Amino acid sequence: MQQFNIISRRSFLDRSFKTSLAVALSTLVDIPFVMKRALAEGSIGLNGKKVLFIWLRGANDSLNSVIPIQDSAYAPNRPNIGVPKDSLTDYGAIVPADFPVNSSSSAATYSYTNAIRLGNGFAALHPSLKFLAPVYNAGDLALIHRVAYPKQSRSHFDSQRYWENSNPNNNIVQDGIFYRTILESGLANSAPLTGVSIQSSLPLILRGSEAAMTNLTDPTRYDLLGVPDTVPGNAKAANYLNAANGYPFPTKLNRGLLMLQYANMQNTLSIFAGINFTEAGNTFRDPVGPNGEVTDNDTDWSKANGDEGYYLFPTTNVKNGGWRRPDGTNQANKYMVDPGHQSFFNNLKSAALVLNKTDAIIAGTELNGFDTHNNQGGAVGNPGQPNTHPQLNKTIGWSIYALQKYFTRYADKATWNNVVIITLSEFGRTTIQNSTLGTDHAEAGVMFVAGGAVQGYKKGNPSGVFNCNTSGILPWVPGSAGTMFGASGRYVQRNTDYRSVMGEIIRKHLGATPAQVGRIIPGYVNEPELANQRVAHASSIDGVQIQGEVGFL
Repeated sequence: MQQFNIISRRSFLDRSFKTSLAVALSTLVDIPFVMKRALAEGSIGLNGKKVLFIWLRGANDSLNSVIPIQDSAYAPNRPNIGVPKDSLTDYGAIVPADFPVNSSSSAATYSYTNAIRLGNGFAALHPSLKFLAPVYNAGDLALIHRVAYPKQSRSHFDSQRYWENSNPNNNIVQDGIFYRTILESGLANSAPLTGVSIQSSLPLILRGSEAAMTNLTDPTRYDLLGVPDTVPGNAKAANYLNAANGYPFPTKLNRGLLMLQYANMQNTLSIFAGINFTEAGNTFRDPVGPNGEVTDNDTDWSKANGDEGYYLFPTTNVKNGGWRRPDGTNQANKYMVDPGHQSFFNNLKSAALVLNKTDAIIAGTELNGFDTHNNQGGAVGNPGQPNTHPQLNKTIGWSIYALQKYFTRYADKATWNNVVIITLSEFGRTTIQNSTLGTDHAEAGVMFVAGGAVQGYKKGNPSGVFNCNTSGILPWVPGSAGTMFGASGRYVQRNTDYRSVMGEIIRKHLGATPAQVGRIIPGYVNEPELANQRVAHASSIDGVQIQGEVGFL
């Protein structure tokens, strides 16, 4: 794997140059048969389509993200952590999603504390997700509820592995679904960058033995040679690589392999040197709307900050919403996200830059903290405690909103119409709150999918909410014996396999052929009902009724 961590000058001197490079980059020169076959198939990596994934690790409480607000069983089973209805709102109306915007510049960013009507007659958003509303109303967001896999594990470790290797209940498979996607593209051994993660280590979803993906722990310090990211430093690194490339390795030591290693590493370092990952480069702003509207109606802040909206990536206190007021004072309730999540936005910004400034096909990062067993928080949560559920929701909502604006306003090699944003989380959480005002491990959860190509909400046809309504294929059944208790009498039961969601993205968006999808996701061969679009079938694994691809693209 191509792991871009820092090697200090001392450790560099302690290791041989050749060994350091070989460990850092394990690209193979021999193209296996399956890759040669892939070169003649599909359009992965050739059609300009890209994916940005966000792992919500710890298991997001879907029932307090996309809320079945019209289910009579919701409020009684969550008396302390449930989100209340607004008494003046008709949640049964078929209308666009509400977007509660502040009436004055100084009002708290998240002052609305009731469930936000989604307008499909049944579902609502948590108030901390309010910035999803404009993305939803633009038709660019699909909210896919009741997603899981057969014979659901309650183990974080196992379930995350199954989501990432796309082989439920299989602990043997050691490569990831996006790794196999990139391998099928035929570009994995020729392009310097194809799959990139920005986090502490390369996740399984991008890991495999036949090609090298890239992980960056800190994009501002990517240099493997222990030299600074400056003009002289980069020149020094280039000279080292050029000298190493000319080293006369005997044929028996696989000179072609080593030559390719050095060449790919040099190209990768050169690519990253051309991207401004620094804090000074974080100048991306929410644009002013067509009628002069600014972020959350904070006109005072906008006038004092160049007549534009908030920073899209809140990486410092000053860039975190309207916290720093025009008079120089600080207002904590104007934070866009909890300050504890500012480091996540550094990673998210870097992932967006990689997709936008390079030929990488897939990039992503992770947000931890969703294992909310205790003091989960209801409508508001506790500011200063980033892992309460409302604070986590804020980060989800603003992330997707910010990415929509970034890939629209600052598009280069990735436009909003060519990018799909997807969230993953290993399972949902219990319908009934526990004795410590939290929730425990459960089954089906929600996936957020966004992008300009997403077929979401349309006026008069609120199709942006999937699987959280009382009509259509496998409708939601309200009540104490309904959907919220469909699995083991206490969990939301799946009606969509997560592999159907991933398969739809890989096939319709990235451009894989059906044969390629079958190799990328083995379940599409073994369980053909996964691909059957909007048709109810009994799972061949456990007999649960599922519907295959839901049709969001």
